[in-house]
Amino acid sequence: MKLDLHIHTTASDGAWSPEAVVRAAAKGGLDVIAVSDHDTTAAFATASAVAAEVRLQVIPALEVSSTHRDRDVHVLGYFVDPEADAMIAHRARATSRRDERMQEMVDRLSASGIEITFEQVEEEAGPDRVAIGRPHLARALVAAGHASSVHGAFNTLIGDGSDAFVPTRLLTPVEAVELILASHGIPIWAHPPGDLVDPLLPELVRAGLRGLEVYRPSHKRHDMLRYEGICRTSGLLMSGGSDWHTPDAGTALGDFFVEATEIEQLLEEGGL
Repeated sequence: MKLDLHIHTTASDGAWSPEAVVRAAAKGGLDVIAVSDHDTTAAFATASAVAAEVRLQVIPALEVSSTHRDRDVHVLGYFVDPEADAMIAHRARATSRRDERMQEMVDRLSASGIEITFEQVEEEAGPDRVAIGRPHLARALVAAGHASSVHGAFNTLIGDGSDAFVPTRLLTPVEAVELILASHGIPIWAHPPGDLVDPLLPELVRAGLRGLEVYRPSHKRHDMLRYEGICRTSGLLMSGGSDWHTPDAGTALGDFFVEATEIEQLLEEGGL
């Protein structure tokens, strides 16, 4: 069984609609996916309906944004209840905060002489978006001629170390874990930064964190082995996914996958 438990759609900052993502995942040979948009489960209903047509299973999930000392920390929530009270409240709060954050970044860019408007970012996000994010801003910068590519926009204008960067400041990492637990989900630390794992992991585990995203195409082998070791010695669950956003990055859905045997404990806890 082939799985990819980290995929984005147009509900947040992905390039493809939920229907297009599910059909492409099935064509790519995947059996199970998690549509894990930023701070919203809005894509799940459509994705699940289309999945029934193509014999693919979709896990209800999302990627919750949080901030630790002005650095973004993301927590994946698997097998969440999309209609839990805590999840509905978070979606509304996140939409508002993400709009505020984007306006702050646009203002910073404009102050530095790079003219871009919130409306241009919204246009790139499209009508299906629920959560607005930096990839939308990057595409707007490319369309306006301020960058030659999305990758270049991140590298030179809106990356984490840039003057225009504004942390999401929506929740703390502990609050992100608590939100997922309140929504009956399994919290897994997404793409954990290597330098934050040792100082932050104990606090998150005490809050209820259940595991780490171990398997990713961007993880170097020594990082993967380190995270595997942490999970095995600490009794944590392992997950994996491509963090796929767009075909423009040169990869298709199904190019990266994890086997069920690699993440079997997570699947068992989720009832698969």
